[in-house]
Amino acid sequence: MTPSSRVYRGHIFHIAGSPTVAAAHRHLVSLPDGVLVTTDTGRIAWVGSFVDLPAVYETLAVTDNRGGFILPGFVDTHVHFPQTYSTDSYGGGQLLEWLDNCVFPAEARLADPGFGEQIARDFTRRRVAAGTTSALVFGSAFPPAQDALFEESHRAGLRLVSGRGIQTVGSKPSQALLTSEARALELVTDEIARWHAVDTGDAATALLQVAVVPRFSLSVTPTTLAGLGELYDAVRGQGVYFHSHLNENNRPGTGEIEAVKSVYQVDTYLDTYDGRFLPGSARGGSSLLGRRSILAHAVHCENSELARLAETGTSVAHCPTSQQFLGSGTMPWLRTTSFGVNVAIGSDVGAGDEWLISRVLNDCFKVHLSEPGEAGLSLDPAALLFTGTLAGARALDMEARFGNFDVGKDADFLLIEPDRWEPLATVLERGIRADDEEMATDQTLFALLLALRQPAIAGVFVRGRRVLAPTGG
Repeated sequence: MTPSSRVYRGHIFHIAGSPTVAAAHRHLVSLPDGVLVTTDTGRIAWVGSFVDLPAVYETLAVTDNRGGFILPGFVDTHVHFPQTYSTDSYGGGQLLEWLDNCVFPAEARLADPGFGEQIARDFTRRRVAAGTTSALVFGSAFPPAQDALFEESHRAGLRLVSGRGIQTVGSKPSQALLTSEARALELVTDEIARWHAVDTGDAATALLQVAVVPRFSLSVTPTTLAGLGELYDAVRGQGVYFHSHLNENNRPGTGEIEAVKSVYQVDTYLDTYDGRFLPGSARGGSSLLGRRSILAHAVHCENSELARLAETGTSVAHCPTSQQFLGSGTMPWLRTTSFGVNVAIGSDVGAGDEWLISRVLNDCFKVHLSEPGEAGLSLDPAALLFTGTLAGARALDMEARFGNFDVGKDADFLLIEPDRWEPLATVLERGIRADDEEMATDQTLFALLLALRQPAIAGVFVRGRRVLAPTGG
């Protein structure tokens, strides 16, 4: 479907401008009878109240979504493609046991090209159904499966950043996913050459982009990290991303963080990604941190690590749903954001079992309200909307292109029809609303985000083009 100049009418919510999360509420735009005007190149031409619609747009075709809502497309900054069928997998234990018992065997199945094609179709269908217009996707170890993922995303018209999962060492259950260090670098280099910005030739405008993705520090060696640093130095200027996990599980004795420090003999987990992966945190190679680097979880960061993340412009993909599932703890919201770290949201499917970003934001609200003592806070609905949209675009260094409805940006948006999901419709229609207009607006947005379910998502658009889910298979 080719984009066309068009008027979309409905209740618009977005976070305008380029605020921090702390300032998101002051930038919240609510237009109860709003209009979004798109161009035939898929850009946003105008946004405002219907009564103020300029005459030049009055003759355009109208999609009338009154009674419904128009939101920016959701951005998922951490989701595992090979774990599409692994949500709610029971294997006992926390992170490392779950990987051995559930994830590594599941991911090994993608060695079959036919299975890889099937899971790519289903993964893409899940994204469309959940309104995830942009995603940073932890990829498969197997190149044919990765090819299928890029192909399905391209056909659907979704934004995708992904890279094959790199593992050069690991436990017995992970053996099918391992390659030699030299082969790992060859495969990553090839994926970048074949898929990075292949649709437009420019990382500033492309829908398809590639990331360098070691699973985590325990899945590689200092030699691998040194090689990846050299590789990343060579491609960073092309807009290639870096993505991995950081400080997820801190169980005493057998947890991930303790194991990383023991294996590498470093002061902090982050040192391993910052080129300081030799004993004593001595420098052994180039840093992998930067504006297009996103690290998932960051539940148990030291203050020095948070300061370094902020200094380098590295973002955190916060995954509250999966953190509960694996007993990893809760990323401390106030401490993390106080350092100036950009925090976006991640579903972390399959440890996370919610594809819909607003459902992950639902968990985000609950876990931070329950943080102990002065660390606890009630996130306002504007902060939640920001975290699921504009913060994700910022994490991907694509804030100039999408994430809100500022004029000139790409028209990535969702049409929400509450009547498609009765519990949402009744909460919005019959719920208590304050006499104060600002509070009533907050209450409406809060109810919309926390009660939203996939059936109510009536339209998903990227660059003004309706995204269509894959069929068949």
